[in-house]
Amino acid sequence: MTLVQANRFSRTLPTRETADIELPPELEGLHDLAYNLWWTWSSEAQRLFASIDPLAWSRYHNPIELLINVAPPEWEPLLAEEGFRASYARVMDRLGSYLAEPDTWWSREFAEHTDPDDLPVAYFSMEYGLHQCLAIYSGGLGVLSGDHLKSASDLGLPLVGVGLLYRSGYFHQTVDADGHQQHIYPKYDFTRLPLRPVVAPTGDELVVTVPVAHRQVRAKVWLAQVGRIPLLLLDSDIEENDPVDRPITGQLYVRGRAMRLLQEIVLGIGGVRALEALDIDPGTFHINEGHSALLQLQRLESAGGTGGIQLEEAFETIRQRTVFTTHTPVPAGNERFDRDLAKRYLGDWAARLGTSKNEILRLGSADLGDGDDSLNLTAFALRTSRYRNGVSALHGEVSRSMWRPLFPQAESDAEVPIHHITNGVHLPTWMGSNLRRILDQHCGEGWSTRTPEELMASVDSLADQALWDAHSAQKEALGRFVRRRLRDQLARHGRSPEDLRAVERYFDPNALTIGFARRFATYKRAKLIFSDPHELRRLISDPERPMQIVFAGKAHPADRPGQELIQHIFQLSQSEPFRGRVFFLEDYDIRVGQMLVQGVDVWLNTPRRPKEASGTSGQKAAMNGALNFSILDGWWPEAWDEQNGWAIRADHADDADQQQRDLADAQALYRTLSDEILPLYYDRGEDQLPAGWLQRMKRAIATVSPIFSSDRMVQDYARQAYWPQD
Repeated sequence: MTLVQANRFSRTLPTRETADIELPPELEGLHDLAYNLWWTWSSEAQRLFASIDPLAWSRYHNPIELLINVAPPEWEPLLAEEGFRASYARVMDRLGSYLAEPDTWWSREFAEHTDPDDLPVAYFSMEYGLHQCLAIYSGGLGVLSGDHLKSASDLGLPLVGVGLLYRSGYFHQTVDADGHQQHIYPKYDFTRLPLRPVVAPTGDELVVTVPVAHRQVRAKVWLAQVGRIPLLLLDSDIEENDPVDRPITGQLYVRGRAMRLLQEIVLGIGGVRALEALDIDPGTFHINEGHSALLQLQRLESAGGTGGIQLEEAFETIRQRTVFTTHTPVPAGNERFDRDLAKRYLGDWAARLGTSKNEILRLGSADLGDGDDSLNLTAFALRTSRYRNGVSALHGEVSRSMWRPLFPQAESDAEVPIHHITNGVHLPTWMGSNLRRILDQHCGEGWSTRTPEELMASVDSLADQALWDAHSAQKEALGRFVRRRLRDQLARHGRSPEDLRAVERYFDPNALTIGFARRFATYKRAKLIFSDPHELRRLISDPERPMQIVFAGKAHPADRPGQELIQHIFQLSQSEPFRGRVFFLEDYDIRVGQMLVQGVDVWLNTPRRPKEASGTSGQKAAMNGALNFSILDGWWPEAWDEQNGWAIRADHADDADQQQRDLADAQALYRTLSDEILPLYYDRGEDQLPAGWLQRMKRAIATVSPIFSSDRMVQDYARQAYWPQD
């Protein structure tokens, strides 16, 4: 049994070893390093693992799998290498210092005046994007949750995460020769991942029971350690369960509505029970999106039920310790369940709480005047939370208008008690090593915590050649990555050796490179740039100003229109004149995302305003010096200053129909590309550097890195939501 220090405000969590790893005594620290996901944002730790077996690391990017497969004799030559031993000592020293550091942002800002009863925060999310080897995420929401935990760790916040552990994760994507998206669901062996079962006080592996429709579903609790932060993950695929219940945690965002509701019952109710079993009594519960809102039922039962009073009144005490973040105005993103289905699986909870089924459903009524009487988990969470927020300033406005019917006391949208905390991203995870190295050297340690004005003064003095060289190195790495992926893809399609050899001429590192990578929902308008094929053909075929576009993204297996978008773009990429200039990369994940945001010149974002609640991929790109070219939606209206990127601004009436808006936006896109972006990129001085472009790159780095980091985001949650001082 291994003891893992969660953080100073939650007791040490005991876990059980499951992987067969043999290490020499001199390197036994590799075990703790591999099981702490701190390595996912330490480039030095990753280089250390890669030096053990470069081929295995390139294949798995998973230290547990790597260490399992190292035979004892293979350690001898590594132990003989002075460089390896020195690297090992440095990494272990840094991890030890990181975990033991008492002087954190939280300890300085909050420790002295925070009641211990208000600790820790329990952060619930349906998905977590921590690293591609742990496939319990699908996209933006998961990556946001992962970045939240990483920054909470860096800042020293007393926080514990709770989620589900999916046996098949989210699907792996391939695209066949006709452009059809294919869905592959592998079965993961959790013992070969950076996870360990949590041990209960009895000494057995911790298993919690969740009441569901006259039966008990059991969930085993696993631990993923994220720096200082423990992440508890629930797994129903265990022998104690009926075979029909084992698949509950089989796939992330499973299609079936009954199974989806069961997932959210296990997440919410099972998650609270797991915390109780470990004697962790959170001061605040953060419901990150409505998926986990049903945790409120378990909290109310643990508090003694309704006690004969009205359900909404009974929730008052619980409400005071609840924070809820809504992430989307799109209906599909706000979980709704048919009334009869909700009664079938939640009916027992009425009796357990001393209330009626209709009272539970009433709290989850959206009440938006559309006759919908389903259980809406966003509405349920909004009604049972003290602090509610959207994820950008614009999304806050949209949410206040959208959910005003739930707050009849509000006389205007402005009075609706929904705030906003704009999303951010974890800079150490997303910034390329080449760029990070020169900024650390030039700007000094802690540069990303400075104000934009202070940082701009420092970045502005960075030599243009140094910045361009760092960016070019990352761009060339992206080119190698793109060619390798495309070659593997075309080989699977049975293309000829000549076709495969031609891939080596793809991706010109000197061409303006645009990146577009996100979930392929139709409102994100992935094909807007193809609206006028003749104009696009003119732009990409210009020998004096070449341009190329890299696409990546998945469509949900149930989203046929999204899959048709992928097929359309893939087929265009295989036809003249787009072949070799337009690329679609399969299986969008964290690794693909990192390569793209670190290597492209321009990040394209074309949603239908105001449906993009925040969007964080553009923030990652801007930190790497890529210039955003975006509709003024989500986070971009807060960041754009007319010098750190471009806005797609079209002249159309407010009441214009969707087709007219799309056409106007496309025309604005082409006009800005042709008249501003391409000329600036190719305006070179005698030194062959694009001075004007580099100035915008510097401004993007300086204006986005401090303000749109997940450190700032988590600090905002601490001050405004978790421990408000007013």
